[in-house]
Amino acid sequence: VLFLAYFAMQVIHARRKYKIPPPETTGHPEFERTFRAQANCSEYFPIFISLLWVAGIFFHQGVTAVCGLLYLYTRLRYFQGYAVAAQGRLGPLYASAWLLWVLVVLALAGLLAHFLRP
Repeated sequence: VLFLAYFAMQVIHARRKYKIPPPETTGHPEFERTFRAQANCSEYFPIFISLLWVAGIFFHQGVTAVCGLLYLYTRLRYFQGYAVAAQGRLGPLYASAWLLWVLVVLALAGLLAHFLRP
């Protein structure tokens, strides 16, 4: 939640810096990239939280926590890279997508082990 608040504050800062009043979402390219980065991060947050929760309960809390921290770090790097240049988002985007898939596998493995255990 702190990350989402940080991203929202960066959008507010960009709005003030480039004098773009709400609800406008277009204007200076740096504002548009910051706004889009914040929106993208917000869109994936429910998926991340759900996977983190299921993997943590049914697989292993420690492994899941490490994956969760790495995911948050890659999304922060994604946001920072995207705000500077659109190409700056690609490496962290691929890393965060990979980590989401790892969490999917962990969650599925945990669920299968839990429900198929004799």
